[in-house]
Amino acid sequence: MQIILYLSVALIAIAFLVLVIYLSKTLKSLQGTLTSVSKTLTGLEKQLNGVTSETTMLLQKTNALAEDIQHKSESLNSVVDAVKDVGTTVTKFNDTLKNITNSVDKQVVENKEKISQIVQWSNVLLELKDNWQARKEAKNKISPADGKRVRSH
Repeated sequence: MQIILYLSVALIAIAFLVLVIYLSKTLKSLQGTLTSVSKTLTGLEKQLNGVTSETTMLLQKTNALAEDIQHKSESLNSVVDAVKDVGTTVTKFNDTLKNITNSVDKQVVENKEKISQIVQWSNVLLELKDNWQARKEAKNKISPADGKRVRSH
């Protein structure tokens, strides 16, 4: 029975030795993998720092661009307001011009007969002027008998 006990202990020792050997190989393989992962993470950390700095610069440029767009938008708003004011002024001017035109048309219609009379009287005055000038020219003509000018005062 003692031999069985020694053999059992020896078998347990051999099994433990085999377990330790496989566990040692597994741990060495795990150590290599973890070393590789560590190197990869270090590289990723450097790349992430680069990306972070580029992202920060891009964000600053984006903020500057947004601020520039805001200023330009405000400037454009003032231009749009000025154009709107010009449009309002033109509309008011057109309304005033329509009112004046309507008033003149109304007065022309109301004073149509008076205007006709004024035109007739002006025609009469023009005829009188023409007649007066014709008489004056006739008096100022040179007489053929004495060759002198005849003037009337």
